[in-house]
Amino acid sequence: MFISIASDHGGFLLKKHLVSFLEREGHHVIDRGCTDEQPVDYPDYAALVAQDIIGGNAEYGILACGSGIGMSMMANRYKGVRAALVHCDEYAKLSRQHNNANVICLGGRFLSSMDAERMVRLFLSTPFEGGRHERRVKKLDSC
Repeated sequence: MFISIASDHGGFLLKKHLVSFLEREGHHVIDRGCTDEQPVDYPDYAALVAQDIIGGNAEYGILACGSGIGMSMMANRYKGVRAALVHCDEYAKLSRQHNNANVICLGGRFLSSMDAERMVRLFLSTPFEGGRHERRVKKLDSC
């Protein structure tokens, strides 16, 4: 699976950990930065992942900033991107089952690396249920 990943300085350590985790899991990782903990602007990095998703370069995206909020706000400005702010296992599953999310947003200051691994694994392995949810997702993508 091709996965695009990026962070700002607040999510850098979590992103760095997740890149290694994803590679160990056998995924192809497109690391869009940032490259250290020096302050950067999260919208720039969210845009790179969003462009990978809408351009077909990646099936899924992962974004991390301090809270995950800023990244999710920016990513969701792109038509065809359905970014979900996830902070527990249930959100990881439901964002895929009901919303067909294609980007998971995580808070580097609030999640342990092990919790984030588990949530990413759930996110990537949970299928979209379709059915009654399909109509709603189409409305999201029409904006």
